[in-house]
Order: sequence, then C-alpha cells, then structure tokens
Amino acid sequence: MSIDATEYRHRREQVMGKIGRGTAVFRSAPMVVMHNDVEYPFRQDSDFFYLTGFNEPEAVAVLAPHHEEHRFILFVQPKDPEKETWTGYRVGVEQAKERYGADEAYPITEFNEKFPQYIEKAEQIYYHLGRDEGFNQTILQHWQRFIMTYPRRGTGPLALVDSNSLVHPLRQVKSAAELELMRRATAISAEAHNRARHFAKPGMYEYQVQAEIEHTFRLQGGMGPAYPSIVASGANACILHYTENDRQMQDGDLLLIDAGCAFDYYNGDITRTFPVNGQFNKYQQAIYELVLAAQMKAIAEVQPGKAYNEFHDIAVCVLVQGLIDFGLLQGDLEELIKEEKYKPFYMHRTGHWLGLDVHDVGMYQSSPEEWQVLQPGNILTVEPGIYIAPDIKPAEGQPEVPPEWRGIGVRIEDDVLVTEQGHEVLTADVPKAIADL
Repeated sequence: MSIDATEYRHRREQVMGKIGRGTAVFRSAPMVVMHNDVEYPFRQDSDFFYLTGFNEPEAVAVLAPHHEEHRFILFVQPKDPEKETWTGYRVGVEQAKERYGADEAYPITEFNEKFPQYIEKAEQIYYHLGRDEGFNQTILQHWQRFIMTYPRRGTGPLALVDSNSLVHPLRQVKSAAELELMRRATAISAEAHNRARHFAKPGMYEYQVQAEIEHTFRLQGGMGPAYPSIVASGANACILHYTENDRQMQDGDLLLIDAGCAFDYYNGDITRTFPVNGQFNKYQQAIYELVLAAQMKAIAEVQPGKAYNEFHDIAVCVLVQGLIDFGLLQGDLEELIKEEKYKPFYMHRTGHWLGLDVHDVGMYQSSPEEWQVLQPGNILTVEPGIYIAPDIKPAEGQPEVPPEWRGIGVRIEDDVLVTEQGHEVLTADVPKAIADL
C-alpha cells in the first residue's frame, strides 16, 4: 500500500513548479535519545518523507529546478558495514539515486562542500527554520556568504523563504494513494476501539485497555500508536491529554478512549466514551446525548465550499444551548458564546486537519476574518466534548455546578473526508449511538 516512486516525483515537480529559480532544502528528522545511549524509534520528518519517501536520519533533500544537471539531490549517510551491524542497513549513496530517483547523491559529510553550487544562481532559498538548530545555522551561514558576495558576483539568493508555504497546501489535499493509507489507518483504529469497548470491565486498569488497543495496532500491521493513547476513566476524562492510564476503573465510570493507529506514517484519530458497566446514569447520558447531537450537527456542516469554522460554530451552539437547558449555564445563547462563558466546559476547538501528522499541516485562516474553505481531499477530525471537572470553576456570573454533574467527561471524535458531493466518515465502523453502547 506504500506510495510509489511516480507519486513522490510528481510531488517534487509540483514544488519545483512553484519555486522557479529558487532552491528548496529539506532536512530529515534527527534521532532522539530515550536514555543513555538508547534512542527512540526513528520517525522521519513529514515534509521530508512526503517529498522523498526516504526513511533514514542524517539526510538532506535539495530541489534546484534551475540547475543545469541536477534538479533533485540527496545527501545521505554512506554505507558503513560496521555501523550497520549496530543500527541497521543504510541505503547508501548509489542506491539513493537508483531507488529514490535523485539526479545526484552525495555523502552527508559533503553537504557544505557541494551545496553552494545549487544556490549560487538561485534567487531565493526555501527552508523552514525548524527544531534542528545546528542545521538552521548551516543554512543561514551559506545564505550569509552569498549575500556578502552578491555586490561583486551579481548572483545568489537574496531571500530566505519558509518552505512550508510550498509543501503544506499540497499535503492538505490527499491523493488517491494517500486515501488508501488513511482508510487503512482508520480501519485499524476502528477495530482497536471496538475491541477495547468489548474488553473493558469494572475492576480493570486503564493500562490493560491501552494494551489491548495497541496490541491491535501492531497485530494488524500498523506502526503503533499515532500519538500517546488516552485511556481515561472517571474524572480522568476531564483531562484533555491524560496519558498516565494507571487508574483502576470502577463500576459506574465512563471511559474515554482517544487513540489512533499510524499506518505507513498516515494516522487515524478516534475518540469514544462509554460506560464500563454498559449503563449510563441519567447525568452521564444527558451529557453524552448532548455531545453526540453536537457532533452530528457539526459533521453535517463538513461540505466542500464551506468555511472551516462553520462546523465548530454549530457544535458550540448546540453544546451551549444544552448547558443552558441543564441549568449549568445561564443567560442569552449568543452572549454566552460571544463572552466565551462556556469555556470551563468546552475549552478546545472542534477539529483539526489529519494526515501524515495527527495535527496535520495547513492553514486554518488566511486572515482574522477569512477562514480556509473546505475542498475535496481534505481530511479533518470532528470532536466536540463536555468536561465537568470535579473542581470546575464556572465563568464569572455563572451558577455553581451541582455535585451530580461533576467528574463527567465526554468526547466523541471521528475522521471525516471532504468529498465532491459532501463528506465521508472514515471511522463510521465505531458505534456511538447509545443503543449500540
């Protein structure tokens, strides 16, 4: 199911079509130390992977469409049998050209020597100043040298432009091949959630449910969790990014599971909330039904041509009206929303882009007044929630929350593809109707 070489080449051509006489530079992700001399499993930088499919550290990709001979250049780690014995096989310089379609490839140690030839006639350098401070300085030093010599040479890049502006709009619209990978990631995620719902029982620990979820991810060929799994029972569900997962679940608890599988770098992201004993109490059910109603209304707003904020706005309207009906908020609906009096109960937005990154790249707004317009091929999450923490502090002028509501946390999240005709819920195989729970 992997992306083939033709699509990677097409992506690079799209980027090069945007930069004209510029040169774009992309750096691989670094290795990250877990403890002492043990490293975390390597995860490639998403932009680098999107353009190359190359999955090793210590690499640089250069796109130079104006160069007479080399338009796509890779700098990689050379073959080294001794090091490969410890850390695994490397593609090496020659295979980097053959397998990844580079016009030229060099050892990464030769970057400073070879790179100037690819920017000496460029008008701009496209590079994202990211987390690799050392490489940031390398690029800035090369740029500075050409700026200093420009008056006598008359050539060289005078501008440094963020490469995100080239790649991220492309990544927002998924290709047919990417959609296959997303469907697989979301299908495995859905299977894991369904197994967890049948597995969870009062008396179990949250980590036992987590183990069942992540076992399913790997069993079905996934890379593992797309992000740290949230398995939050009782009041833990009121902590948005709870990951300790060490509490023993009690009879009468709700269990909120926010977990997704990574498959070939593409990610699922699903949240479901259900009673571990199979029965909601009336307060839990009231909050659950409200969140589900908000989610269904929000999903209906996911349509091509709609502004990104519209599905969030409708979810907020439904949630706030419900809180008014329950007596948890008091006042006029529009004023409560304008003054954000609902924020102690619902403090996040209703979704985010999804793809190679869980919180995927791409613009949400082009200005404070103008939101991104949804288009076919976009994938986003729709995830309203209500969180009534045991120690919740209402907004100024709002009533105290009665004890019977405290400790209830509910979120429901699906992954939604924008289509030509409307939308498709990629995670619909995970039940959420109360009758199915």
